[in-house]
Amino acid sequence: MILFWLLLLGVLTHFIIRRSVANVTKTPIWLLWLVMMMPAFIWTAWAVVNQDDQRIPLLLLILPFMISSVLYLLLVQWGRPAQPSVKPSSSTVQSPIQEMAVNSIESRPALPPINREEEANLQNCFPWSVYYLQNIEHKPQALICRGQLRASADEAYKTVKANVEACFADRFLVVFQEGLNGKPFFALVPNPHTKPIGTAQREASVTRPVLAIGLLLATLLTTTLAGMLMANPALKEPPRDLSVLWTGLPYALALMAILGIHELGHYIAARRYRIRATLPYFIPVPPASVFPFGTFGAFIQLRSPVPNRKALFDIGIAGPLAGFVVTIPILLWGLAHSTPAPLTDESGILNFDSFNPTASLLLAILSKLALGNTLVADTALKLHPVAIAGCLGLVITALNLMPVGQLDGGHIVHAMFGQRRGATIGQIARLLVLGLSFVQREFLLWALLLFFMPIIDEPALNDVSELDNRRDFLGLAALTLLVMIILPAPYAVTQILF
Repeated sequence: MILFWLLLLGVLTHFIIRRSVANVTKTPIWLLWLVMMMPAFIWTAWAVVNQDDQRIPLLLLILPFMISSVLYLLLVQWGRPAQPSVKPSSSTVQSPIQEMAVNSIESRPALPPINREEEANLQNCFPWSVYYLQNIEHKPQALICRGQLRASADEAYKTVKANVEACFADRFLVVFQEGLNGKPFFALVPNPHTKPIGTAQREASVTRPVLAIGLLLATLLTTTLAGMLMANPALKEPPRDLSVLWTGLPYALALMAILGIHELGHYIAARRYRIRATLPYFIPVPPASVFPFGTFGAFIQLRSPVPNRKALFDIGIAGPLAGFVVTIPILLWGLAHSTPAPLTDESGILNFDSFNPTASLLLAILSKLALGNTLVADTALKLHPVAIAGCLGLVITALNLMPVGQLDGGHIVHAMFGQRRGATIGQIARLLVLGLSFVQREFLLWALLLFFMPIIDEPALNDVSELDNRRDFLGLAALTLLVMIILPAPYAVTQILF
């Protein structure tokens, strides 16, 4: 089982590294991967050697992680291409977080040069009454236009965007982003959607729905098999009676409903803002003892940029809220059909044969609502397969609400507080989850995954305009929901409930 999780972590780490830094450093990906996987290799070796005691010493847990993180950042910086020397000034000096944010612009395809006439036309696109343009920086991948904002961010962006489109048609994407000391700047980057759709792209647009449907059917099969094994734990070989297969259907339908509606929430919100998005792609996995759930989840891909922070917020929060609304009734029904079991030292939030509901504040409340007086303080639960699907739905909701990088929670805090503050919140969240993993070892894998994720979220085109009060309230409610899922029930609450 340890080797399985090590392999899974290695694949995810390689994917994340390629996506986050492949375009900004010349350091070999395999070397960065090896450095980031060093703590996992050390911890795995320790666990294999010390079979009797699986508790890793605190120093061995922290020291390799700190060394690999510092070495990783040094290697990324060492491999950065040399930049042309420029005279430093107060307007060009950037903080590390801001430099990481600009990487999302500078890692785009090279920008064709513009002539003097086009630059003069570009200057005319910035009326002094809304944005007083002071200078234009010619970057290889973008034109950076810096100045003073003289109107509201919404008005400035709409005016400049309309003027740029009038002069250059759809040649550029206009990005409005916060700079140093909160001063916003415009960036004109190549528009990847100006090229005509070729034959290969037309074929891809046809095959993507076919692929989505194929993955949906495959995942329905693997989750049904997983549900069958959960409903029939004594089953050791393939059943001769196919009617046994139908016993896995309640788990499969419950889990796929949660995953599918979560992703459909993202999809509908994206389509509302006319953002091109794929249908949900499910990831089927044959059930096994090391991973018995039948799927790794589902995802969608956005094919066009997000227009503003309101759209970013709505798309980010739509999935977790839609999935949560479906999860609650499924979980309540499943908990009501679960059976009490003795509470042991092995009981926990991921032990579905001896599930400890007090490991999560929200699960403790829902378990008491579903079971009433049947559930007492020293009782665990043997979960019904539908309850397992509901618990997985809460775990997926919590993981997605983590305010880190390109997770849904990362989009939410980015939209609420801005890109730089959102990145700072993400750093704090990663450290808190790492600290929580010392109390509940189930969160150690989460802590590792979060630290391997890019901390900076992709900017919206208008990344300066702020949210309204209603969205701010919903964002705080979503973060509160995250806390209620991942934190154990306090002693005072368990005394009241049980």
